[in-house]
Amino acid sequence: MATAIEFNHVSKLYRLGLVSTGTFREDIKRWWITSVQHKEDPYLTIGETNDRGTRGESQFVWALRDIDFKVEQGDVVGIIGKNGAGKSTLLKLLSRITSPTTGDIRAKGRIASLLEVGTGFHPEMTGRENIYLNGAILGMTKAEIGRKLDEIIDFSGCERYIDTPVKRYSSGMRVRLGFAVAAHLDPDILVVDEVLAVGDAEFQKKAIGKMKEVSQDGGRTVLFVSHNMASVRSLCKTGILLENGLVKYTGDIGDTIDTYLVSTREKNKQSINNPSDRPGTHEAYIDSVSLSFNGFESETISIGKPVEFTLTIESKEDLHDVFFGLSIWNMSEVLISHVSTKFVHSETFNLHRGTNIVRCVYPTLPIQVGSYYINVAIYHNTRAYIDQIERALTFSVVEDDFYNTGKLPGTNQGLVMLENRWEVIK
Repeated sequence: MATAIEFNHVSKLYRLGLVSTGTFREDIKRWWITSVQHKEDPYLTIGETNDRGTRGESQFVWALRDIDFKVEQGDVVGIIGKNGAGKSTLLKLLSRITSPTTGDIRAKGRIASLLEVGTGFHPEMTGRENIYLNGAILGMTKAEIGRKLDEIIDFSGCERYIDTPVKRYSSGMRVRLGFAVAAHLDPDILVVDEVLAVGDAEFQKKAIGKMKEVSQDGGRTVLFVSHNMASVRSLCKTGILLENGLVKYTGDIGDTIDTYLVSTREKNKQSINNPSDRPGTHEAYIDSVSLSFNGFESETISIGKPVEFTLTIESKEDLHDVFFGLSIWNMSEVLISHVSTKFVHSETFNLHRGTNIVRCVYPTLPIQVGSYYINVAIYHNTRAYIDQIERALTFSVVEDDFYNTGKLPGTNQGLVMLENRWEVIK
């Protein structure tokens, strides 16, 4: 199969705060060395890794460093990583919005980019006029737009207001119209950055369906950036994990997501030992979190059985009107459940100075077989967080005889298992 995209040792260097070197003399010197003498830029040697969590010594930062990979024609590749990892910079390089500092990029075919949905909309022009304007910005001809106009309007759901100036549109309507235009491009390579994170739930579902149609039925090469792991897992076949501007892992999308989540989990374990790095007012902090099953501390539970989550909290002073919260997420970052004492109990809780033990008991936890993590929090009646830990604990759910019939339903029965009873009336 032919190669559609090729990154050959691509790096991108930025200077913090300034565009140039800072002086005219140094700009001329840099130009002479790189353009006339064709030597390496001297400022490349003092660039630092793009780690936003540490204070650097240099003003030069590598947004991307030595990126090297190939994408075959027709592949759908998910690019994942935390904020600041270099995902958007990589897509901007491929889209030729900016140029690499070193290395070269080869792409075969027409490239269309969905980096900023709605870019180029003119508020005084109508939705119909902006379809032509936005389509032209994205590289479509007037004839192409004309052929697809009715389809774009129908997809956007803005038909009633299509001849109304865009300045009167809500932000959601602008997003719908912008995505509708971009989604009807016919490129060989489609570059998508977080556009599925916008809009209401109905439109997100519609947008994901369109993305699947483009990638699967259209046979186009797609590079897709998102923090929604469920969307990435659903749309993509292979993945690239970026960390601090470096490629940490490439491979099957499931393995890539697992590597990312394991890495994030390890970082959050470190967070438990450093409460001052976490959000909150810190009059008290969560010292440890554990899960008990069948009376013993465990990381594995059986589906539908009772479990207990225990928080050990160290308080610097006596605290009143305190709430506790706990949320359960699956590894695709889909929220399974959120519980809070604010809604479960009519009264608030108090913490005394020193060590406090807080327990959250689930009489039954009927979530499906798989891996999960929890977020925990302490907060005031004013909703101000005292302490909060994301991915405080991970655990696995294994199969069990949930219905007491001796049969195991399997793992493809949805997110939760529910007690139910059937009867024939007639």
